[in-house]
Amino acid sequence: MTAYLQVTDLNKRFGGLQALRDCSFTIAKGRITCLVGPNGAGKTTIFNAITGFLAPDTGHVAFQGTSLDGKTPQQVVRHGIARTFQNLRLFADLTARENVLAGMQDHVGEEPFAAIFRPIHTARTLAAKRLAALDVLAHVGLQDRADTLVRNLSYGEQKLLCIARILATGADLLLLDEPTSGLSGAALTEVMALLRRLQSEGKTLLVVEHNTRVVQQIADDVLFLHHGHLLAHGSPAEIIADPKLAEIYFGGAL
Repeated sequence: MTAYLQVTDLNKRFGGLQALRDCSFTIAKGRITCLVGPNGAGKTTIFNAITGFLAPDTGHVAFQGTSLDGKTPQQVVRHGIARTFQNLRLFADLTARENVLAGMQDHVGEEPFAAIFRPIHTARTLAAKRLAALDVLAHVGLQDRADTLVRNLSYGEQKLLCIARILATGADLLLLDEPTSGLSGAALTEVMALLRRLQSEGKTLLVVEHNTRVVQQIADDVLFLHHGHLLAHGSPAEIIADPKLAEIYFGGAL
């Protein structure tokens, strides 16, 4: 059976730093896989290599049996993979709805010639997209904040908006880079509930996560990365209970 996502022998060097070293793993469809490891382990580098933001020196990435080698980020999204970033990368002076619109792949109706020669069609298309963007915001609980500038949203709301923006692409495999970082209390609970709901709706999630409580509650599988190499793969209980991994990740203290 073909793996849903297959990463094979990725290597990437930045000067004297070996960021990825013979890194290989597979992701199963319909599951939540958490990617964990100490700072500098190569987790974000893996995301960049999968999504076309970074070309590995050697190795291969395939999605549903199709090679992604050499694909641009836009081409990767069209294949059905979208990702968030650690630093959010939202447009602070646009509204939540406008940020979601920016994430939509179909830009029909925005071409200047279409606006001039087919104004009614253009107006209908843009109106439909605005409604679609509102539906996406409703899906993450932000429908009442649709016309609020991003800089006026809480940090938790901005985290939800990042997820809404990649949902707007229609991608089936979602790569989430630390979606719960900086969150606590109700905001943390809300994001975890959303991730589980997305899984129940058929999405597959690969999540970079540092909070072991979050990993235990949402992950089906855990990949442990160290010095750019996959050191272990197992269930959350297996990974967290391994004393050798605990020494690497937590300095020996869980």
